[in-house]
Amino acid sequence: MPAGFDMRDHVSGIGAHLAGPANVILQLSWPGVGYGVMNSRVHDGSAMKHPFKRGRTTFTYLAVALLGDDADRTAFRQAVNKQHAQVYSRPGEKVAYRAMDPRLQTWVAACLYYGTADMIAKMHGPLPDAEADALYLHCARFGTTLQMPATAWPADRAAFDRYWEESLAEVDIDPAVASYLLELTTLRNFPRPFRLLAPFLVFVTTGFLPPPFREAMGLAWSRRRQARFDRLLRVLGRVERLLPRPLRIFPFNLWLADTRLRRRFRRPLV
Repeated sequence: MPAGFDMRDHVSGIGAHLAGPANVILQLSWPGVGYGVMNSRVHDGSAMKHPFKRGRTTFTYLAVALLGDDADRTAFRQAVNKQHAQVYSRPGEKVAYRAMDPRLQTWVAACLYYGTADMIAKMHGPLPDAEADALYLHCARFGTTLQMPATAWPADRAAFDRYWEESLAEVDIDPAVASYLLELTTLRNFPRPFRLLAPFLVFVTTGFLPPPFREAMGLAWSRRRQARFDRLLRVLGRVERLLPRPLRIFPFNLWLADTRLRRRFRRPLV
């Protein structure tokens, strides 16, 4: 890590809320992840049945992975293991999956790193090489906070680029997964008032998706929409740079503090 690297300088609450739904599409584009999430028997963690709880646990995982210490990450890993151990395919299912599979978790971690770097570039411009390298190495925590061994993370950004290109061959968003993802993107799992935000969320989600994923989801795009999207991200980036750090990284700081309180009082983490 270069001297002075601080992950808090690269955490964006605004960016995470905007780019998050697109990242879910990236992750679930691998059938093993998509069907594992859709068919999970852990109903209290379902985004369709309990969207607010799922939002809390997702943001907590990201906060712990990016900003937590070793004790935070160990405790969260143990809690998630209990949930993930229950998620596996049964005989006769269309797709075989297992949530504890390190290979699937490496793909999820790769999507989260890809989305983080992409969001930073779109809102603030590309990072200098040394800082980009440090960010990449730090983002291995997206996987090592779960079951991915550190050795599974590509050695550097060039190796990651090769991994990403090779992994695109396994992307396969079938109609069932696409329908599920569109329900999430249009907030069909939330109470009706929240659905007023759906057109805006579909717009930014489509903007953050790489073209192959956009096409696989059947989401329309144009040069005019791209220009609007680019302007929006530049404006939000300027606004974010004016904010004090606690506001820039909110709600990650909130959910990390919540995790530590839950650990202290022995309350469930997920």
